Formats: sequence, C-alpha cells, structure tokens
Amino acid sequence: MNIFIALVLILFPLVTIILKRRKLPPQQRIPPGSLGLPLIGQSLGLLQAMRANTAEKWLEDRVKKYGPISKLSLFGKPTVFVYGQDANKLVFASSNSNTMTNHQTQSVRMILGDRCLLELNGEDHKRVRGALASFLKPESLKMYVGKIEEEVQTHIQMYWQGKQQVTVLPLMKNLTFNIICSLLFGIESRERRNEYVQQFQEMIQGMWSIPVNLPFTRFNRSLKASAKVQKLLKDLLQEKRQELLKGAPSNQDLISCLLSIHGEESQDSVSEDEIIHNVMLIMAAGHDTSSVLITFILRVLANNPTVYEAVLKGELKFRMAPHDFFTCSVLILLPNNRTR
Repeated sequence: MNIFIALVLILFPLVTIILKRRKLPPQQRIPPGSLGLPLIGQSLGLLQAMRANTAEKWLEDRVKKYGPISKLSLFGKPTVFVYGQDANKLVFASSNSNTMTNHQTQSVRMILGDRCLLELNGEDHKRVRGALASFLKPESLKMYVGKIEEEVQTHIQMYWQGKQQVTVLPLMKNLTFNIICSLLFGIESRERRNEYVQQFQEMIQGMWSIPVNLPFTRFNRSLKASAKVQKLLKDLLQEKRQELLKGAPSNQDLISCLLSIHGEESQDSVSEDEIIHNVMLIMAAGHDTSSVLITFILRVLANNPTVYEAVLKGELKFRMAPHDFFTCSVLILLPNNRTR
C-alpha cells in the first residue's frame, strides 16, 4: 500500500503537467528536445562538432531525432532550432520586426557590443546599414583596390619571396588583418597594427564560448581584450576626428567615413558606440572568412594545375568583387612556392 501511495504521489504531478500541455493552444506548445545542463546545455557538443568540421552532421542528427523544430540551450540561452525551406522563409523574409528580431548569443553581444548590426532591428538597423554602405561607393572602391595591391605586394616581399615552402592560412590571416588595418582604420604603422592584432585575436577566441565570466576562462580573457580593443578604437576615433577637421578626405578609411556621418545633425547620423561596435563586427566577420576562403582557393589551384594555368593566363573567366582583388594578386606565388 505504501508503494502504491508513493507511485501516485510521483505520477500525479507528471500526468497533470502532460494534460495541461495537451490543452495548450498550438502557439504555446514547447518544441521537443532538451535544454540540457544549466548554462552549458548543448554548447559543448556543438563547439566540438564545429572544431571537428562535423557541425552539419550534428544538426542533421538533431533533425532525425526531434524533427525540423526542436528546443535546446546554447551559450546560456534557451534556443529554438528550425530546419527547412519554410524556416528559411520565416527568418529571412519576415518584414514584421515584432515577429523576428536580431539577437546574438550572450558571449557575442558582450564582446562585440549591443549597437552592432547583429543586435539592431527596424529603423536602427536600416540607418546603420546605410551608413556602412556609404563606405562602398564606386569612386571609393577604386582607391581601396590600390591600397589592397600595396598591401599584397609588401606581403609577398616579406613572407613569400624566396621561400620554398609556406604555411598559407596563418599568412593569409596576416594579410587580411593588414588590409583591414589599412581600409578600416587607415593605420600604416606596423607597430600599431601588431598592437591591434594581439588584442583582436584574443577577443575573437571567446566569441563562441560559454558566457561564464570567471578568471582564467576564455570568455573572461576575450572580454578583457574587447575592452582594450574598444579603448584603442576610441583613441583612433579622436585622431581621425582631428584629421577630418584639418581637411582629410572622409573616404580614406571606414572610421573617417562613419565619423563624417556622425558629425551630421540628421536622423541618419551614427553614434560613437555604433561606430566602434560595427567596426569590431566587421573586423571579426571579415578576418577569418576571407583568410580561409583565399586559403582554399590557393589549395584548389595548387592541386589543379590545368585550372591554375587557365587563371594565370586569364583564360578562365569569373566574376569578382573589387574588394577581392587581392585574391588574384596572391595567385602569382604558386609556381615558385610549395604550399601546405
């Protein structure tokens, strides 16, 4: 009898919860899945899959287990995973800001700031996106191509010329960051660039980490590096502001371009925090993506001599954006250097 009473006491609450859930209208039902451990959730599993380059399989296994919609916890936040064409349409074609808004993981938001494009919505998103787009005017792109070419030539002489073997990815990251310093910041000094790159690399390492701000954690180190990067950018903003007052062109770099808009008394102006946070976003978004892409291009060309020869002779036609011009420039290194 005691066992029977104990089972009733345990099962009754569970049955009550199940019945209540069945009575909920469809819009209030919770997707299948588990939130896992507090704070950690499924973060470690996803990060491990990303490092092993098996993230796609990790997601496919989740779809097979729970279906196209499921709940999980990533980087300390409850998350809904959706899959399929209808989900893509909902996310990318939703015009109602009340239905879908931008929110990044807590780690990304705390490191990059809450006034970057990843966090803005509605009119704020449109205003800042328009300000960033003004940096890419056709007349400005012509000047940027020349700067990129200078960076590529310097890079070739310093790291590739005369070398029998090179490791491409670290060199491409070096090249990409130097181009970022030139186009975004207008910084030509190698010493100042080295100061930025040390803090920047520390900063991006913790962007996809569990947001536990304890000493000696990767997230804690990234937060400290983010604060230092923001301090460096604030100092740089003051320098660029003085240069603009002395008559420097507003299209010489991204910060100067945004500062010229910041100085305008209109609804399209951008704040200082928006300038800093979005410059940090572009640094993070453009660094690894560009360097990895160029590395894969070089790898494909090195393993396909016929395609390489066609590219070298200009017989293989392809379309390329102006800011990708430096990709072509590094291709001339292949005949005299081994890559790995």
